[in-house]
Amino acid sequence: MGDPQHDVSSSSHQSDLSPPPSAAASLTSATIAAVEVAGARIGRCRWMICALLFFAATLNYLDRQVIATLKPTLQGQLGWSEIDYSNIVFAFQLAYAIALIVAGRAMDWLGTRKGFSLAVIFWSLAAMAHALVSSVVGFIVVRFALGLGEAGNFPAAIKTVAEWFPKKERALATGIFNAGTNVGIIVAALSVPWIALNLGWRWTFVLTGVVGFVWLLFWFALYRRPEEHPQLSKAELHYIRSDPPEPTARIPWARLLPHRQTWAFAIGKFLTDPIWWFYLFWLPDFFYKRFTLDLKNIGLPLVTVYVIADIGSVAGGWLSSSLIKRGLSVNAGRKTAMLLCAICVVPIIFAARTPNKWVAVMLVGLAAAAHQGWSANLFTTASDMFPRQAVGSVVGIGGMMGAVGGMLIAKAAGYILTFTGSYLSLFIVAGASYLLALLIIHSLVPRLELAKL
Repeated sequence: MGDPQHDVSSSSHQSDLSPPPSAAASLTSATIAAVEVAGARIGRCRWMICALLFFAATLNYLDRQVIATLKPTLQGQLGWSEIDYSNIVFAFQLAYAIALIVAGRAMDWLGTRKGFSLAVIFWSLAAMAHALVSSVVGFIVVRFALGLGEAGNFPAAIKTVAEWFPKKERALATGIFNAGTNVGIIVAALSVPWIALNLGWRWTFVLTGVVGFVWLLFWFALYRRPEEHPQLSKAELHYIRSDPPEPTARIPWARLLPHRQTWAFAIGKFLTDPIWWFYLFWLPDFFYKRFTLDLKNIGLPLVTVYVIADIGSVAGGWLSSSLIKRGLSVNAGRKTAMLLCAICVVPIIFAARTPNKWVAVMLVGLAAAAHQGWSANLFTTASDMFPRQAVGSVVGIGGMMGAVGGMLIAKAAGYILTFTGSYLSLFIVAGASYLLALLIIHSLVPRLELAKL
C-alpha cells in the first residue's frame, strides 16, 4: 500500500509474487524477448498505471495553466502590470523550488500511493482558493500554495515509472505520462475561455480544482505497488523486474550531491525547465500582443501548439526506447534523441518576428514538442543513473533547480517586456538553452553510467 518499509525484497511478498533469485536468473534474454512480443501473455497492468500518471499530469497542468490563459482578462479587470504578473508567477516558482527540496525525499519515504494522494489534495484545494482572492498579494499567496502542492507530481510519477517499468520501457512510459501536461494545457485552452465568458473567471479555478478529487477516486481504487497489485500477473512482474537487481537501502542526500550524475540531471533541468515555464505562463500573452488574440479566439492556436507538443512527448520517448531496442546503448539512445530535440528548438528564434500567426504557431509548436521529447529523455536519465530508491530524491533535486531557473526567467520576462515590449531576446534564450544543456550533460556523464553510491 505504498509503505516504504515494504521494499522490493520484502520476503512476505516474494514468496507469493516474486521469483526466487535462481528463478529470476533463469529468465534468459530470449525468454524475455519472446514474452515481450506476446504482450497479451505478459499483461498490460503497468500501462494502466501509466494512464493514471497521464491523467495526474493533465490535472497538474490544467490547474497551473488557468492563470496564464486568463492573463489578459485579469490584467484588464484587476489592473496588473507585467511586473505584478511576473511576481505572481515568481511566487509559484519559489514555492515549487522549495517543495521540490523535500518532495522527492517525501515520495521515497511515504511511497507513491500515499505521497501522490496528499500532493493532489493539497494542490486541488489551492487551485480552488484562487476564486477567493482579487489582489496581487492574494494571488501571490494562493499561487505559492499551488506551487507547494504541484511539486509532488513529477517526483511521484518518475518514481512510479521506475517501480513499474523495466529500463527499456521507461522513456516511452515517461513520454506518455508527460504528454498529459500538454493535454492539461489543451483542456485549459478549450474550457477556461468558455467558463470565464459564461460563468466568470472565479468559476474557472473552482471547477478545474474539483477534478483533482475525481482522479483521487481512481487512484485509490487502482494503484498498488507491483508486488501488492492483485491484477498483476507473475509474468508481468518478472518482466518489470527483468533488469539487474538494485540496492534497496535508502540513500541519503549527502550521498547523492557529490555525484556527477546528480549534477548532470540538475543542470539539464536548470537550463531547460525555465523555457517550458516561459511557454506556459507567457504564450497566451505573446499571441495576444503580437496577433491580438484575446480570450475568444486564443483557443485554437494554443490547442495547436500543445497538440504538436503532445506528439513530441510521446515521439521523443519512443525514439530513444526504439533505438535502445535496436541495439544502441542506453547512453547513445538517450543522447541521440536529446540532440535531435535540442536542434528542433532553435527555429523558435524566428517566431517573434514572423508576421504570420500560423507560422508563429508552428514554430512555437515545434519547440514545445522538442522540449517535451527532451524532457521525457532527461527524466529517464535519472532512472538510468540511479537505483529506484534514489530516483524520487534525484528528480526532486533536479526539479528544484528547474524551478529556480523558472524563478529567474519569470523576473527577467517581466522586466524585459516592460522595458522592450519584445519577445525576441526571450526566444533567443529558448533556442540556445538545450544545446548548451546537452553539452554540459555529456561533459559530466559521457556514458550515463550508474552512480556508485
